[in-house]
Amino acid sequence: MKYIQVGAGVLNQTPLDWVNNQKNIENAILEARQQQVDILCLPELCISGYGCEDMFLAPATIAQSRQVLLKIAPQTKGLIVAVGLPVSLQNRIYNTVCLLVNGEIAGFVAKRFLAGDGIHYEPRWFHPWPHDVRSEIDIDGKTYPIGDIFFNCGGVRIGFEICEEAWVANRPGIQLAQKGVDIILNPSASHFAFDKHVVRERFVLEGSRAFSVSYIYTNLLGNEAGRAIYDGDSLIASAGQLLATGKRFSFKDFYVISTAVDVDLTRMTQARTSESVPNLDTLVSVPFDYPQQSPQPPNVPLKSWEYSPNLKEEEFTRAISLGLFDYLRKSRAQGFVLSLSGGADSSAIACLVRLMVELGTLELDVKGFCAKLPIKLSNTTTSADITHDLLTCVYQATKNSTKTTQQAASTLAQNLGANYLELNIDDIVAGYTQAIEKAIETPLTWQQHDIALQNIQARSRAPSVWMIANINNALLLATSNRSEVALGYATMDGDTAGSLSPIAGIDKHFLRHWLRWLESQGPMHLKPIPSLSLINQQAPTAELRPQSMKQTDEDDLMPYHLANEIEKAAIRDRQTPYEIFCLLQHRYTDYDDEQLLTWVERFFRLWSRNQWKRERYAPSFHLDDVNLDPRSWCRFPILSGGFGRELEEMYTKARQ
Repeated sequence: MKYIQVGAGVLNQTPLDWVNNQKNIENAILEARQQQVDILCLPELCISGYGCEDMFLAPATIAQSRQVLLKIAPQTKGLIVAVGLPVSLQNRIYNTVCLLVNGEIAGFVAKRFLAGDGIHYEPRWFHPWPHDVRSEIDIDGKTYPIGDIFFNCGGVRIGFEICEEAWVANRPGIQLAQKGVDIILNPSASHFAFDKHVVRERFVLEGSRAFSVSYIYTNLLGNEAGRAIYDGDSLIASAGQLLATGKRFSFKDFYVISTAVDVDLTRMTQARTSESVPNLDTLVSVPFDYPQQSPQPPNVPLKSWEYSPNLKEEEFTRAISLGLFDYLRKSRAQGFVLSLSGGADSSAIACLVRLMVELGTLELDVKGFCAKLPIKLSNTTTSADITHDLLTCVYQATKNSTKTTQQAASTLAQNLGANYLELNIDDIVAGYTQAIEKAIETPLTWQQHDIALQNIQARSRAPSVWMIANINNALLLATSNRSEVALGYATMDGDTAGSLSPIAGIDKHFLRHWLRWLESQGPMHLKPIPSLSLINQQAPTAELRPQSMKQTDEDDLMPYHLANEIEKAAIRDRQTPYEIFCLLQHRYTDYDDEQLLTWVERFFRLWSRNQWKRERYAPSFHLDDVNLDPRSWCRFPILSGGFGRELEEMYTKARQ
């Protein structure tokens, strides 16, 4: 038996933040030493940050990455460390992993399969490296191997699958297994999406079993560049058995998981199953002495929310909480301001800020949590005290507001511990209305000017909360959800006003379900929020029309669960209006055909008409792979034919 201690290092990096990125890498290396790790895998592009965008094409980014690498290398004496960075070779930029062995550069593995779908644009900046090609790169007068290579480090063969490469059919692990590799390292920058952890665990386990290797997978952590959230997933498996996992959505800057793997065990499995003759043309040999290691039991904790029957609710809570925390500290803002209407959307955001505080202090303790913030808090005894200093909620009433929403907003803010303000903006709205009536010499009425009279109320709220945000040097949180984003059911420069739109990636149907869950149950190890009952008992309404008109969102649009079904079918699955009508006709037999036809047409009309709004929303968090943000997932023309012919065909076929 030949045991080797392997480790996966998880890092919360920031694009182009050379000092802190280097510090996190160095701290992870120190932690690996304390855990007696021999081989440490760090995430993809962790030196520069993964989200550098077009700055990958800047010579300074390549130069700074190389300088940081040369500073890190000497600190790896006695270790083998894989660290990611962009490099330039013959006027091409490559996404590479550098293997540092005993304080020296051993070589660079260049990524062959680039991520170019959805949120990823790697082919815009990087070139894919060709299969089985080896070249050389000069760094400060020394020449090193680069390309599709693998390593023999002291008799142990190490190969790489870099993030996307494990997700493709012709994954490099197939060829690495044929070359007799003992260990596969997978440095990743794999963004969070619901249920994605299950897929990762599957390909790690199956890779370790099918290739008869030990497999080390690591990922970035936190809100790295603004939109994508990384869950810090880390997994170590050998011969089909999961040996170690890390904590997802940690508030720490870094952490390392480690375990001992038996190289002789996987070699004997390869001896029984492999029929290939190893190809050594791309092998790089480096001396290394491994200290004697002892076997260890698997470190796969079974506690935790990871095994909750409410996994999506737990993931949503923790992803947004960590996303808010990192956005706050990395933007160096002094807190959050929120226009709290007493409705579902703004109430959900207020709760998420409080949950951010509770989850962060639970892991880091109060002192550790506050130390990471860019603001010096005045009172840091409890989660409620911290929330009061970080979150200001503003209820802005008009004559169309109800006592129900006012009571819901004030009660929730008080129970969360938020700073709470109330304003009445009737005079402001009246001032705008009267000025326009005078200018156009026409009285404005609800019968003729419905949308204008609704929108002026929403827009009149924006300057006040912006002013409070400016006074507090805080981030203004916009309240639109994904269903509103799809249908354009929001007032541009009104309720869309903000620096960040935390829930624009989640649909209203799920959000309402999540609020009911939070009221009665809540995240594991935290208390529920019973005061949400005042919000959950209401039908969603913008409260922009007179109370006598009894406005509700679903009357204006359609039932939210139906809007969600249409959106997924139209945008994710790219089905035609008629195909969607047939789908709804089969699933929702309690609605008549004419009603379904009306809702399908309404969706496509509103979707096409409101792309300009989607282009202007504040940055939102990417939560699943049906995101509507045109800057991170779903692109659609601002001007289009509006599905006119397709809708006409739907009516013709449906009525035949």
